[in-house]
Amino acid sequence: MNGNVFHSPLCRLLVIPTIAAGFMLAARRGEQEAAPTQASATASVQNFEVDDVHSMSLFRVRHNRAGQFWGRFNDVSGSIGYAPDQSLSMRVTVQAGSVDTGNKKLDGHLKSPDFFNTTEFPTMSFASTSAKSLGSGMFEVTGDMTMHGVTKRVAVPVECSAISESRGTQRAGFEAVFVVKRSDFGMGYGVEQGAIGDETRIIVSLECIDAAAPKSGK
Repeated sequence: MNGNVFHSPLCRLLVIPTIAAGFMLAARRGEQEAAPTQASATASVQNFEVDDVHSMSLFRVRHNRAGQFWGRFNDVSGSIGYAPDQSLSMRVTVQAGSVDTGNKKLDGHLKSPDFFNTTEFPTMSFASTSAKSLGSGMFEVTGDMTMHGVTKRVAVPVECSAISESRGTQRAGFEAVFVVKRSDFGMGYGVEQGAIGDETRIIVSLECIDAAAPKSGK
């Protein structure tokens, strides 16, 4: 066949629409193939509830410009939605009255209006608004932190330390380590005198249980 036939007007009328239709069909097939991948990513999110027996929040602050003083909160609750290296959402609530330094007199001072004022502000909380996966179980989680009646937007590094199965129930460990200024939340007691530091290191250590698991002893 003469090659010039392909350059004839009649051939262009027949071939060009056929090629275009082929591209459109291939594009549609690509969209159909991509859809299950997106759906499976959404479906892979697993919901967990915080195990309040094996979870806690620790804090560390400098005292008298010298030593680092530690304390903890024993009552931590919340929920987490997690898809490994894809997405992470979390809501965590801490009962301020559960503060524990190992000294009852000091605990009473921390519960007073000088610090947490637990009568007026009984809880502290963090609610995520977005999360960016950094790989290897690490996320940068942005959310609203409320403490002492003040809410601030903070970015917190969160690590999923492990996912395992115990007695037929899946568990997951999460840990966040970050620093805030007490004065940003209206707690400036001792800052000007240097008696107590402003920057406070916070560690939130969570062990979580598959939310779909039957409720049983911890």
